[in-house]
Amino acid sequence: MSRFRSLLQASVNATRKAFTWNIEEWIPPPEKYIYKFHSKEDLKKWHLYSDSEYGGLSSASLEIPDGGKGSDGTGIFSGNLSVDLSEGSKLNISRSGFCGMRSKKFDGFIDLDGYDAIAMRLRGDGRCYISTIYTENWVNSPGQSEDNSWQAFVFAPKDRWYTAKIPLARYLPTWRGNVIDVEMEMNPGRVLGMSLSVNAEGGAVGAKSGAGDFKVEIDWIKATRMP
Repeated sequence: MSRFRSLLQASVNATRKAFTWNIEEWIPPPEKYIYKFHSKEDLKKWHLYSDSEYGGLSSASLEIPDGGKGSDGTGIFSGNLSVDLSEGSKLNISRSGFCGMRSKKFDGFIDLDGYDAIAMRLRGDGRCYISTIYTENWVNSPGQSEDNSWQAFVFAPKDRWYTAKIPLARYLPTWRGNVIDVEMEMNPGRVLGMSLSVNAEGGAVGAKSGAGDFKVEIDWIKATRMP
């Protein structure tokens, strides 16, 4: 009987151990790094865009200053927003005054299922920036090549570090910068990339706006779970 009890207890312990291991595998960690901005290699995962591609005069850069690090070992996205058009431009654009940095696509996609927010550690200039998440195309009409884009505002306080946490539910479906007025849910399990952009106009009430210089330092971007 004693031997039977020992075998039974060993079986129970093994079952508990296996169950605990499976639970740990099933539940992702509380947060997950998506991007870091600590080296020039990190910055190679991004490319810049602006209204200058369409006849505008805005400009942007993404860099870590010589010496290998920014003021706090972080990347710096900066530039100048202009609402003017280049002289003689024949391109018909509805608005100017925007710049952005977009990540290169993942090799496949990144799975953020199990998380409900995006966190960013940044230090800005008092402007409001736009965080965009790109997912696989299932919202747009068949035949359209664009990725689905989901956007939310993120405020970058002036001259102090701040960790912004944006619930995924706050990201709205957009097409070419305009919100799609329909009820939709993002599929966080099929994320293709991200971007951070800034417009001369618009944003949160009280945030700095208008043409002129902009600058935001970025430490990292993570997926996280809200309390």
